Amino acid sequence: MVVTNRTKTRRFRGHRTYHGHHRKWRGGGSRGGRGLAGMHKHKWSYTVKYDSDHFGKDKFVKPAKNLKAINVGDLEKMIDHLGKDQKSEEKGMIKVNLEKVGYDKLLGSGHLKRSIIVEARYFSKNAQEKITKAGGRIEQI
Repeated sequence: MVVTNRTKTRRFRGHRTYHGHHRKWRGGGSRGGRGLAGMHKHKWSYTVKYDSDHFGKDKFVKPAKNLKAINVGDLEKMIDHLGKDQKSEEKGMIKVNLEKVGYDKLLGSGHLKRSIIVEARYFSKNAQEKITKAGGRIEQI
């Protein structure tokens, strides 16, 4: 490896007056202000590139509901395996409370062959159509 002579910059690192007069490289002014100063002025390109959400209103956003959903077809498969505490017989139809089973919403994917009564907090229009077409009904909790 070739050895190069120590450069002037390397030699003067750590010396107080390396940059000329001591005051020239002191204080927040030499770095364009302290902290986030100048984000709307001389540090605008930094703002655009790295901190684009810095300015503007922070709107209140309703937290998204993380609903646990089940499809009509999956409910059809699950009915036989549900325990007696989660389902009940009513007028020859099986009644299922989705909240007791652990679901919040009923979705309409799949096929339904038997008539059932479903108690659910939320349900889609497609799910409601499929259940009424099979002879059952949905009761909103």
